[in-house]
Amino acid sequence: MSAREFNAEEWAIRYARIALGAAFLSGIADRFGLWGKTIGDGDFAHFVQYTAQVNSFMPAFTIPFLAWAATVAELVLGIALISGVWLRWVALASALLLVLFGTAMAISFGLKSPLDYSVFSASAAAVLLALRSSGSSSPSPHHSQETS
Repeated sequence: MSAREFNAEEWAIRYARIALGAAFLSGIADRFGLWGKTIGDGDFAHFVQYTAQVNSFMPAFTIPFLAWAATVAELVLGIALISGVWLRWVALASALLLVLFGTAMAISFGLKSPLDYSVFSASAAAVLLALRSSGSSSPSPHHSQETS
């Protein structure tokens, strides 16, 4: 096996982290109007309204905090995923954030909503990314074909 040979696992990990990171950053771009006012929320005020809808079971006074907490978390996680730093922990945090979002969507809108928007699928991808990211892109010396 040469060093230049295509490593599918390495490329799959790169694809997953960039796709997840870009999705987080795209959501932030939307809530600050960078995708334009006619797409998605278009501004932060509309995002806060959406946050209230998704978290309909939460007290009203918590909604601004939840909107800002989600924004900060998505910004940090998006940048970290794309840059590849602390990948295992960032991927686990991403999976947790996504499962919390999906659960809130399911409570407020029904299970169909997070399934239609692939929220749980993205969370599962983040879990797999965490499991396959041990700090390097190659399997550990103790990993064998039998355990795959």
